[in-house]
Amino acid sequence: MFSKKRAFAVTAIAAGAALVLAGCAGGSEDAPDAAPTFDPNEEVTLDLAFWGNDVRADLYNQAIEAFNEEYPNITVNASFLGFPEFWEKRQTEAAGGNLPDVMQFDYSYLRQYSENGLLHDLDPYLGNIIDTDPLSENILGIGVVNDTTYAIPTSTNAWGMYLNPKLLETTGVEAYEGGGSWEDYQDWMAEVTDAGGGSVWGGTDYTGRIQNFEIQQRGKGEDLFTDEGEPNFTEDDLTEFWESGQAIRDGIGVSAQTLEEVYPKSGFDAALTTSELTWDNFGAGYLGNLGEGYTELGLVAPPITEEGAKDLYLKPSMLHAIAANTEHPEAAATLVNFLINSPESGEIFGTNRGLPASETALEAAQLDPLGQQIAEYEASIADRLGDAPPVPIVGYGSLEEKFRQLGQELGFGTITVEDAVSQFFAEMDVVLNQ
Repeated sequence: MFSKKRAFAVTAIAAGAALVLAGCAGGSEDAPDAAPTFDPNEEVTLDLAFWGNDVRADLYNQAIEAFNEEYPNITVNASFLGFPEFWEKRQTEAAGGNLPDVMQFDYSYLRQYSENGLLHDLDPYLGNIIDTDPLSENILGIGVVNDTTYAIPTSTNAWGMYLNPKLLETTGVEAYEGGGSWEDYQDWMAEVTDAGGGSVWGGTDYTGRIQNFEIQQRGKGEDLFTDEGEPNFTEDDLTEFWESGQAIRDGIGVSAQTLEEVYPKSGFDAALTTSELTWDNFGAGYLGNLGEGYTELGLVAPPITEEGAKDLYLKPSMLHAIAANTEHPEAAATLVNFLINSPESGEIFGTNRGLPASETALEAAQLDPLGQQIAEYEASIADRLGDAPPVPIVGYGSLEEKFRQLGQELGFGTITVEDAVSQFFAEMDVVLNQ
């Protein structure tokens, strides 16, 4: 589900970048001077919109029912669509200034909507209507754009390495322990590939994922982009990164042609590779694709670029935001707080929206074994977690896809590293200056 969502997001973000969204009143200029409070006796109707399927819709209905037991005077009208349709409708509503009061929100759109004045400033509600005690500073910082909080994460994920213990057993190679250097990881991949006899590989060319470039840059103390949206890396940085994957492309990793044959599965969930660097919420999808006989996976930390660096961070699986055009911001903030922080919300949603970001919701969630494993993993990398990078630039999704495509061409040998770097910087120039 996540991978499909990301694919749709590339198209939607590219289209959205060309759309001039109508600015709405709101933001910090409309924030009340005193700490706002909600009058529980006021009759209020709120529109709530989210993406998902019938399963998630049923969970939201249960959450709204629990919310109304505490706030019977707030009527919540909920609606949902698939991910691409959800954003198509939001674009239309944004142009007309009639976005839903409360929206499930995607990280990739946060800068676009907030900078166009379409989202309400949440800072006045933090610490009063919206309880911040169960939310860490790292998590609260995720929804900040230009020093203003516009959204609160419902759930989080982090970059990690999944391992296939069942497939590893066939090679006789011990599981990768996590951490270590990138060279250590490549050496381990080579050992697995040698033992795999042409049917099992240690992994894929991780230099095809922009996230691996990102954590290496963060290991050096640099995010990919500055707070002002300017690139924070050079052509030499990217050249060095892509050149570091040459040994993997030369045979340590599964070939680009083999990956093409199993697409849309990856080498990992096609049971060809024993490791995969990816977001930790991909585990359920991997188990589903691997099928019968696969009941568990390993999950360890990715390699380390610089010891002690805060290279990893928590990314929101999704967030909740309030429209700037809402007529009932206090009631909307009350609903957001319930959907994120309440024990009832944690118990109802579990890990449907990802690992709950709120401690109170997480404590109430009934985690399945994989959910518990992810929770333990995120706790284990606490020392490596730094502040989330600046909210993605408008058009980041198209850059992420371009990075993947160039990585694929490098795998096929149809392009040189020099040409790949040149093409990526040309694409980035277009995105940043559109």
